[in-house]
Amino acid sequence: MPNFEEDDFPSTPGKFKIERSHHLHHGFGRQFSRVFSSTSTMLIWVLFLIALTVSFLSFQTTVHTGRSYGYLSWADRKWEREVRVSAQIQRPHGMSVLVTGAAGFVGSHVALALKKRGDGVVGIDNFNDYYDPSLKQARKAMLKRHGIMVVEGDINDAKKLNKLFDVVVFTHVMHLAAQAGVRYAMENPHSYVHSNIAGLVTLLEVCKSANPQPSIVWASSSSVYGLNDQVPFSESDRTDQPASLYAATKKAGEEITHTYNHIYGLSITGLRFFTVYGPWGRPDMAYFSFTRNILQGKPITVYRGKDRVDLARDFTYIDDIVKGCLGSLDSSGKSTGSGGRKRGPAPYRIFNLGNTSPVTVPNLVGILEKHLKMKAKKHFVDMPGNGDVPFTHANISAAQNEFGYKPTTDLETGLKKFVRWYLSYYGYHGKYVN
Repeated sequence: MPNFEEDDFPSTPGKFKIERSHHLHHGFGRQFSRVFSSTSTMLIWVLFLIALTVSFLSFQTTVHTGRSYGYLSWADRKWEREVRVSAQIQRPHGMSVLVTGAAGFVGSHVALALKKRGDGVVGIDNFNDYYDPSLKQARKAMLKRHGIMVVEGDINDAKKLNKLFDVVVFTHVMHLAAQAGVRYAMENPHSYVHSNIAGLVTLLEVCKSANPQPSIVWASSSSVYGLNDQVPFSESDRTDQPASLYAATKKAGEEITHTYNHIYGLSITGLRFFTVYGPWGRPDMAYFSFTRNILQGKPITVYRGKDRVDLARDFTYIDDIVKGCLGSLDSSGKSTGSGGRKRGPAPYRIFNLGNTSPVTVPNLVGILEKHLKMKAKKHFVDMPGNGDVPFTHANISAAQNEFGYKPTTDLETGLKKFVRWYLSYYGYHGKYVN
């Protein structure tokens, strides 16, 4: 530290002349020096404390920022690198897609198909326990082997979604996360509102504020046709008479997405899936539980409609659904908004994705018996009032005209592939799954 008394205020006459006595000059110099030295010391301490405070606040801000956005810890930096690598596009004019529900049945298949053709893919899934979470973890492991990262998180977590959009500029979102199942809605209705409505709005809020905005394709459901009895079901048919809470939440989703398209310029395509089945499927689906119970020698419950009419479904093989999802992404068009402000009209579309060949449930059971080489112990009961409908049948002409959608797998072939996978994954007797 410099010596203020000697260096800045010298007392020799030749350097600093004053017209006062040496004694007075000397006394004043000592007094001034003591006061100034004391003031300087205090000033230095004040400055030191200010600097210390600023440094501490800066450190706290850095820690907070690092925790929120992944810029501090090694683990967070590693996470960001993995997300970016997963999102890298490997083909000319490819897309970078956020797939929600990526550890789910349809989501895992779509994510894998996108990656195989050279698109960048990042998944997100909350791994809930609606059915056996180990199956979702197995799908995640399969995707990881193909270079696809699945982030664990809920679509209601706006902070996590915004973080993903900060790390990657997604060109498209494939929204497949949802609470599925018609009958479970009677046990846990709030889970459907949480995932299918609140979660959808959270995702749309993040997408409409993104710059640039992504194009969105999302999974609606054939269940929106509800009590409609016109066959086959067409996109122009009434959908204002849902027969289940699940159907009502999907119908609400169609209205909500239309609003975001209209106000914010988001390009949005809704896909009404018709009874999707195949390898890596959902254990709560009838064909899946039938297979398990037949192998374990347990009876299966086969529902019948009014006047003992057999239920029929437009069973659609997973590979055909995936082709429809990719075709929808490829033809989706661009969003027109920027940072939450609409610049012009954007595409809004809804398509049926089905197989156009309804099959009765007893016929489904017969095909399974053939491939399993075992007879089912059938227990026929009247369909309860749980929201199920007696039949579904898709008119797919709109999807055919728009992006060439054409299903090619019949139920016999599709179930054969499913049974082969099931026996490989669970073993011959089919271990118990929820």
